[in-house]
This record gives sequence, C-alpha cells and structure tokens, in this order.
Amino acid sequence: MADKQETSKLFKYKGFNFISNVHDEKFLDTLENFEIHESDICSVTYPKSGTVWMQYILSLMFYSDEVTGEKAKMTTEVCPWIEVYTKKFDYNKFPSQRLFVSHLPWDLIPDGLRKRGKVIYLARNPKDVAVSYYHFHKYIACLESEENFDTFLDRFLEGNVFGSSWFDHIKDWYSHKDQFDFLFLTYEEMKKDLRSTIVKISNFVGKKLEDKTIDMIVEKGTFKRMQNNPIANYKSLCKIHLNSSEGTFLRKGTVGDWKNIFTVAQNEKFDAIYQKKMEDFGLDLVWEISE
Repeated sequence: MADKQETSKLFKYKGFNFISNVHDEKFLDTLENFEIHESDICSVTYPKSGTVWMQYILSLMFYSDEVTGEKAKMTTEVCPWIEVYTKKFDYNKFPSQRLFVSHLPWDLIPDGLRKRGKVIYLARNPKDVAVSYYHFHKYIACLESEENFDTFLDRFLEGNVFGSSWFDHIKDWYSHKDQFDFLFLTYEEMKKDLRSTIVKISNFVGKKLEDKTIDMIVEKGTFKRMQNNPIANYKSLCKIHLNSSEGTFLRKGTVGDWKNIFTVAQNEKFDAIYQKKMEDFGLDLVWEISE
C-alpha cells in the first residue's frame, strides 16, 4: 500500500460537509451569485451515485469530438465541478453550452439555477452508495478511512462524511424540484437501460441525437468501457493521493453489491433508519437487479 498522505479533514460550511484541500470556503461564498446561463446544464449527485458516469455521458452528448481521439480532453475539462475552484477555468469563456457536475445540496446551488438552466439529479440506492463510499475512502489516500465497514456505516448513517446526510440530500433536492427545470434519474435505471436513459436526457436538454450518436454514447458509456478509459476513469489524479492497491476510482458499478458486505444486523439497522427517515418520501428505489 502507498504511504498515507496527510488526511484531508472535513469542514462544515452552512451545515454541509466539504473536504479541506479540495473545496475553498472563499470560492463557496461566491456560488450563490455564480452567473448561470440559460443553456447551462448541471448534473447533481450525492457522492458515489454515478457522478463520473453522468459527467462522461454529458461530455459525449455535447463534446464527443473533444473527449475522444489522441488529443482528447479529460471529462473534467468540458464538464467541471461547479463548487471546485480551478485557476485554469474561466467559466464565462466556456462555449455557450456549459456543463457542470455537483454534489451541492439544493440550498447551496447557485441561485440562478432557479431561474435559468437545467438540473439533472441522479440518485442511487443508499446501501450501494455506502459500500462504494467505504471502498472509496480506502482508495483515496488523503481521506480518513475506517478499519471496518461497520464503523464506516455508522458514519454514513449519521451524515459524518463528505456530502453530509444521504437522506437529507435526496429529500431536500426532490422536495424542492419544482423550483428548478428538473429531471430526476436513478443509477439503477441507467444500469438497466442506458439507451432509454440517454434518450430521456437528450429530450430534457433539447439535444436532438441521431441513432448512430446514441449508439456511440451507449457503447462508450458502459461501465466497463469507462473503467478502462483514462479520459473518464479519473486515474490521472495525482498518484500520491491514491492507494492503488486498494482498488480503483471506478470499482464495480453494479446494483446490489451491498448484499456482499452487509451483515444481517447491519441490514436490519439500516432498514430501520431508512424507514424512519424516508417514511414520508414517496419514491421507490431499486435495491438489486439482474445484470
């Protein structure tokens, strides 16, 4: 295993957990008034819910020529994080069609998105999110990791992780969806029928696609293809921040992997908390599918 780097601590900003050395509080202060264009598209997720997947799908949909070929740009260059300050980006000099991804809660997203632009919210069942997040903490060297899944699961359920509470994130976004031009999708429906999901996204964003373009996006946008694509798989992150012996940024991409790690007791505990927190949330999530 690579030597652990200095652990990046979480810090709370307006009630939401961010990561030191990744997020800048002064930049976060500017987001409320971040200028949103009419054609902007922002994909929002809770961490480990298909963010990179959606980032690549949108990049292929709008900028396929720029993220393919020998001189391909990283997907983060054509579809950057709206809450992460990067010196080389001048968002106002981007092409008219700007793409963003974000983990922000609904109340910290730029206010202009309530008047202009479009929001795509991608949700994933929280049991798979918790398992993926646990392995992610082991892989990213600068993040504080737990010795076992049981203690990490407690942190996750309490919202003591980057992104805070999964329950609050999805409920708050969904309950305020009418304030935005909003499309709600799930990771599981993307896994079950990627083509139909791509068509749904293209219709929502007003991007007419030919069948051959849809075929291309489906082919390149499968998890296995992405996992081996340096443009999309985030392997270019600075190597000193990764424990490569602990896995990969894109690990399995399956639905129902939680069944391979949850104990009976952990599952019962999770279900009890889920039912209590989500009892008034009228949305059914998919916990496993045959792949």
